[in-house]
Amino acid sequence: MMLTRTALRAHSAPICFTNRRCLSGSARLFVASEAAATRKEGDISSVFRSLSGGKDEALPPRFADVKKKLLGSKDQLQASWVRLLERLAEENEIIRAAGNKVIPEINFADIGSPSAEFDEAIRRRGVAIVRQVVPEAEARAYKDEIEEYVRLNPWTKAFPPHDPQVYELYWSRPQLRARAHPNMIATQRFLMQYWHTNNPEAEISTKDPVTYADRLRIRQPGDAGFALGPHVDGGSVERWEENGYGQGHVYDKIFEGKWEEFDSWEAGTRINAVSDLYHGAGSCSMLRLFQGWLSMSKTAPKEGTLLVNPLLSLSTAYMLLRPFFIPRSQPISDTAGEFSKEFLSPQNWVLEDDVSSNLQGAFPGHSQELNNILHPHLDLQHSMVHVPNITPGDYVAWHCDTIHAVDKQHQGKTDSSVIYIPACPATRSNLDYLSKQRDAFVQGLPPQDFPGGKGESEHTGRPTPSYLEKHAETDGLRAFGLRPFDTASGETAGEKRIGQYANEVLGY
Repeated sequence: MMLTRTALRAHSAPICFTNRRCLSGSARLFVASEAAATRKEGDISSVFRSLSGGKDEALPPRFADVKKKLLGSKDQLQASWVRLLERLAEENEIIRAAGNKVIPEINFADIGSPSAEFDEAIRRRGVAIVRQVVPEAEARAYKDEIEEYVRLNPWTKAFPPHDPQVYELYWSRPQLRARAHPNMIATQRFLMQYWHTNNPEAEISTKDPVTYADRLRIRQPGDAGFALGPHVDGGSVERWEENGYGQGHVYDKIFEGKWEEFDSWEAGTRINAVSDLYHGAGSCSMLRLFQGWLSMSKTAPKEGTLLVNPLLSLSTAYMLLRPFFIPRSQPISDTAGEFSKEFLSPQNWVLEDDVSSNLQGAFPGHSQELNNILHPHLDLQHSMVHVPNITPGDYVAWHCDTIHAVDKQHQGKTDSSVIYIPACPATRSNLDYLSKQRDAFVQGLPPQDFPGGKGESEHTGRPTPSYLEKHAETDGLRAFGLRPFDTASGETAGEKRIGQYANEVLGY
């Protein structure tokens, strides 16, 4: 018999952590095993139809109604589409010529005083590299320790099962130390300050990063299994749905035909957006202002690393408007991934007469996937650029709307290894998630966004909160929900309220 949440609280002893009071039912904690049970066991392939073998199929007719509700002035939308295609053509040529030189970099030692050039570039490109966030020797040692953890626990799930590249690990000691590292916390805080909100009542704090436990990758030379094509995380069809991103009116300006007025860095609208309406195995419910990873190895382009599309606002607008437009004439040949100027011409693309349910590359419960056939004007074969050479300890971060991919094949001679660590602000929904994630940490279970099962609960050498207490400072412990928030530090009414809510939901 499955106990209810109330019964579980009544039958379970309070969870206690070092140097702080016990967390009982009054702390409004959820039981992680109950959350994990809502998602079946699996691996990272469940997030992507291209990895899990999902077949192309039409979306239900109701998505045509979703699109119709977004249609305003057709003339205004058509005109905005023409302007967008013209601008994309110009910017794609710049990326073709410059390649990954457009990706801004900064040394961790300099994040206190970034240059004006860096500021402009990160806002325009939506991606950045922060060098040496963790000392190289320390970051390199993380991988050795993780490999030993896997050796001690050979039943650890991974993708693909026959040749592991991405491990279903969330609570290894190196992952804990990396997430709580004071330099990592400082880097997350630094990056999130590029976001803003004009609403002082917005309940969000970018000064208090909260941790999101994610997987790790140790990709071996020659691997072609973990070949993620261009995609965007944080849901897919939700971007068009009224009860998805529409809850925060995130993309209203784009749908109104005013994409130039869309602000990719407005955080206030993201607070109420819902990115996981379908609770797919691996869909992300937490607001990640930046996705990112910390490198544990040296990696160069084509060596199993990341590619990004550095046209943040333009690619976002195109992805969202593409489902409303169709070509008058089809391309003669697209097998080489190149299209004629006539086919790509704005004059060849018009609004659908009969609104279809098509949302190119979007499917409920999965990430949004893009390709050159469905999204020809993005010129993905050229506009997706590799991140530059990476060394252990470097942190790569990209805006949550950024199109990104992974090398189809690892052509290097050594492994390409990273720990996935995004930058997440304190919001009500993120703090609700954090409280449940903390329970999962205590029990060694997968966090609730990820495939379920017993996870690392029986792993030899799995660390507990007492381990983190010994290896993290106050900010790092707070990010895990193991320390109270400073309610006096908030500058706006919204920041103050979110600090108070944090302590309420975390039981302080």
